[in-house]
Amino acid sequence: MTTSTHYDVAIIGAGMAGLAAGIRLAHFGKKVCIFERHNAPGGLNSFYSIDGRKYDVGLHAMTNFVRAGVKGTPLTKLLRQLRIERDEFALCEQKRSRVAFGPRGEVSLTFTNDFTVFESEVARQFPAQIDGFRRLVALIRTYDDVSLGAQPESARAVIRRHVTDPLLEDMLFCPVMYYGSATEHDMEFGQFVIMFKALFLEGFARPLDGVRVIIRTLLDKYRAAGGERRMKCGVQKIVVRDGHASALILDNGEEVTATHVISTAGAPETERLCRSDRRSDGREVRPAAGPARDHPTGELSYTETITVLDREPSALGWGDDTIVFFNDSEKFTYARSEAQVDTRSGVICIPNNFDFGPEAHLPEGLFRCTCLASYDQWVNLPEDDYQAAKIRWYGEIQKSAQRFLPPLPSADALVRATRATDMFTPRTITKFTGRLGGAIYGSPQKVRDGRTAVDNLYLAGTDQGFLGIIGAMLSGISMANFHILAGGK
Repeated sequence: MTTSTHYDVAIIGAGMAGLAAGIRLAHFGKKVCIFERHNAPGGLNSFYSIDGRKYDVGLHAMTNFVRAGVKGTPLTKLLRQLRIERDEFALCEQKRSRVAFGPRGEVSLTFTNDFTVFESEVARQFPAQIDGFRRLVALIRTYDDVSLGAQPESARAVIRRHVTDPLLEDMLFCPVMYYGSATEHDMEFGQFVIMFKALFLEGFARPLDGVRVIIRTLLDKYRAAGGERRMKCGVQKIVVRDGHASALILDNGEEVTATHVISTAGAPETERLCRSDRRSDGREVRPAAGPARDHPTGELSYTETITVLDREPSALGWGDDTIVFFNDSEKFTYARSEAQVDTRSGVICIPNNFDFGPEAHLPEGLFRCTCLASYDQWVNLPEDDYQAAKIRWYGEIQKSAQRFLPPLPSADALVRATRATDMFTPRTITKFTGRLGGAIYGSPQKVRDGRTAVDNLYLAGTDQGFLGIIGAMLSGISMANFHILAGGK
């Protein structure tokens, strides 16, 4: 097969990390092409349409929000590096969010984009813990969470040196785990710091029109900088010769070459691309050995219900909370679900409850609920059983989540207000993102410097270790800067 095209940089995946890396590199005159298997950009934070309605995937809220004039934060760094004006993202702040624990959320910590609110809540609910909590926050503020050479340390161990109440410990871990942890039960402390800053020290926001605004802005910047993008054109194999990525074989059989390759597909997924081959019948062949590190596949997957309402959630009495992180049990368990879905804990998101201003509002009400789920128990279900399981668990998830919200005006109020519903499962995640095991947050083993066993192949995105939408974009920028623009120095 002859090589027809060569790029300075080939990027696998048109998600947030891939687009940000592409923009940064194109700004400096690099010939860049992003290869994306699907027809919509955004990756793990994309959107889809059913019956004319557009549904966001992944975006409950964009974390790391700070107001204009605040410098030295991930958001301001991102805007500067990608040459984006704040107004282009059109971000609107949350009203308030909560961490609610107990059978009906009897212990609750409210937080907003003003950290003093959360601090005062901890002091109110856990007066004996407030001094230790403040020492922990002081450590978090000064911790270098973007260091590419940081040594891993148990977050639980660090937190317990400052916080001695197990309930407060779990209430701190629940939001940061649900919004970014690929590790069961514990987190690496640097990952905890990234998410704590993103959620509590900075905050939540979203554009009125959702994730499409972010994606559209990135695409416009990429096009303006001269970047090339090939959609519905995935990479089926990375050809490795003598420890070097010598070519990419695309899904259509075409071969392209690149001086550098950035993969945002995930660490185990990228290793599979390096080690796999395809037979004539399309089946994959895995050699016994290859140039990869064998990163473990993530164990954590999720399911989410989306309910479209014919009225604002405030009309049902749900007008205050933007996000609610809930747990009904004495101990918060963040681990691979033993049932198809674990409804003991989860995340409620009401997108209408951002401060869009007095004249702006979403065209319909939205009520979203996320819970841990078992990939193994969803992936191989016969179609009829799969659809029946979705119906069953949709109801169970809704029932569980409603315990942590104000009572409805009547028992059938939510049913009567419902216009449409949808639900995605771990099987959906793998189908549309390629993430093995439906693991949205990727492998528990992160690669902070983005290096792989292949000398010109680098990781960006979730498995590089920066978390959230802003984190994913910063990952793409950082890997482009470090490995290509600065030559790994």
